[in-house]
Amino acid sequence: MNPQLRYETLTLHLRHTFTIARSSEDIAQTLLLHLKADGIDAVGESAPIARYSESVDLVERQLGVLDFRGSNLWHIDEMLARIPRDQRGAMCALDLALHDWAGKRLNIPVYQLLGLDPAKAKQTSFTIGIDDVDKMVSKTREAAHLPILKVKLGAGNERVILQALRSVYRGIIRVDANEAWTPEEAVDHLRDLVSFGLEFCEQPIAAGNPAGLRYVRENSPVPIMADEDCRTLEDLATLNGCVDGINIKLVKCGGIREAVAMIHAARAMRMKVMLGCMIESSVLCTAAAHLTPLVDYADVDGPLLVTDDPYTGAEYDGAQLRLPSAPGLGVRPRNAA
Repeated sequence: MNPQLRYETLTLHLRHTFTIARSSEDIAQTLLLHLKADGIDAVGESAPIARYSESVDLVERQLGVLDFRGSNLWHIDEMLARIPRDQRGAMCALDLALHDWAGKRLNIPVYQLLGLDPAKAKQTSFTIGIDDVDKMVSKTREAAHLPILKVKLGAGNERVILQALRSVYRGIIRVDANEAWTPEEAVDHLRDLVSFGLEFCEQPIAAGNPAGLRYVRENSPVPIMADEDCRTLEDLATLNGCVDGINIKLVKCGGIREAVAMIHAARAMRMKVMLGCMIESSVLCTAAAHLTPLVDYADVDGPLLVTDDPYTGAEYDGAQLRLPSAPGLGVRPRNAA
């Protein structure tokens, strides 16, 4: 096979300025990878993460130096092994395109390719970014029909925020501090905020401090999930016993293949598992949605946060993810829908 690869930069505009503890953005750029072989057009996506010094241009360059002439696209692991393991954004785009191609070649959706039951897809949370408290309340009112919110914290007014949000919302609340606190601050905050009925807290402290995570977990009344501390399979051994669960993002770990390995390893360590996302289109979020029958929680709300997602794929029945029955990832351009 001699696959043809083409790249496309996708610019996504957010409904609201999206702010977390360390940054804000109004637009996000992702890279679409179009792969064509044996008359089949497949697509993958990477949403490069600035925290890991990734960009759309860098991921395109990393993919552009690869030579796939004579490759067998069924040998997915062999194809992915041509990409250095630290180039996870590039690996993700290729991984998704290969799975999309394989599903289309067999005329089955990716979840069937993996032996998963689409009826077990999860509900997703909806993210409320850091903002003026009144604006966060307004966003929460807009999302009041959804059963799960993920609230970004770290601005220093955590109790005020949650008190205001709880005045208008009675559903499940998860919080994410995005590395904003010290271990001692995390324990103090979570002891103070537990009365608001939090399901768990994501990444309360800076990554790279497993002893600090263990301290928080052992002293917090709220379960702790790792995000920035959990990028790849190799990270799990260090986190064993330090957190209650992990958040896996396809673009962070390198795609579907690595995510499945991480899910099974985390299960062996008795960790809970969530599938998350960055600001990304329905291509990448639908790929994650295909794996949600394997996990406990989903935070796959990227398409809900933007105004101009050019693809359709997984559907949102309120918060319930409905997986597409079309072959491969089951995504297609919105203007062709």
